[in-house]
Amino acid sequence: MDIVSIDHVVLTVRDIRASVAFYTRVLGMQEVMFGGDRRALAFGHSKLNLHQAGRELEPKAARATPGAVDLCLLAHTPIAEIIRHLATHGVTVEEGPVERTGAQGPILSVYVRDPDGNLIELSNPR
Repeated sequence: MDIVSIDHVVLTVRDIRASVAFYTRVLGMQEVMFGGDRRALAFGHSKLNLHQAGRELEPKAARATPGAVDLCLLAHTPIAEIIRHLATHGVTVEEGPVERTGAQGPILSVYVRDPDGNLIELSNPR
């Protein structure tokens, strides 16, 4: 088997509208509608599919829970600019900038939380 990338991740959320607003307005993702009334957030070559807590689609994670995800997202935008952008949207940086190790080497990261408390790491490759 030769796995090459992640296509999508499913986030279970309390409020789909609040999640769409955060990920589109703050992180610049594109809202995508599919399968009738399903919503996702597209970025690069990936997307985040959204499931409403209590109304998840099958099959689903064994314990689909809002706030249980920790994602690292790579950005072309420099970290200093990301920090300024987050501040204009009232988003608190919980930690960073800090050096970390990503899948392909060193990264510089800041950490924020989405409306459900998911930990979102925004990173620049070094």
